[in-house]
Amino acid sequence: MQGGRIMTAIHDRIKNYRNRLHLSQEYVAKFLGINRASYTQMENGKRKVTAEDVSKLSELFGVTADAILSNNKMSKPATVFARSFEKLDENDQAEIMNLIKFKEQMKMQRS
Repeated sequence: MQGGRIMTAIHDRIKNYRNRLHLSQEYVAKFLGINRASYTQMENGKRKVTAEDVSKLSELFGVTADAILSNNKMSKPATVFARSFEKLDENDQAEIMNLIKFKEQMKMQRS
C-alpha cells in the first residue's frame, strides 16, 4: 500500500481507465493500432505495455503517463474537457460555450 491505497498493476489501471470512460476494448485497440486480442492480453497482464502504448493511452484517457504508470489519480474532468475542447474547431467550441451558458442559466433558475 502507498498513501493508503492498494497498489494496482499497470494492466489493471489501464482496464479501470477504459471502463470509467465506457470505452470498448475494440475501440482502444484501434486507437493503439493493434488488434483486440493483443489489447485483451495487455489488460490481462500477458502482454507488455510499451512506452508508445502509455503515451497513446494517456492521450485517450485524458490522464498523464504518470497516472497510468504509478497509480496516481485520474485527471480532473476539467482537464479532460480542456484537452478535448482544444481539438475542436472554432464553430464547435462556440457551440459548446453556448451550451455551458445555457446550463448555467438553467441552474440559476432552479436556485
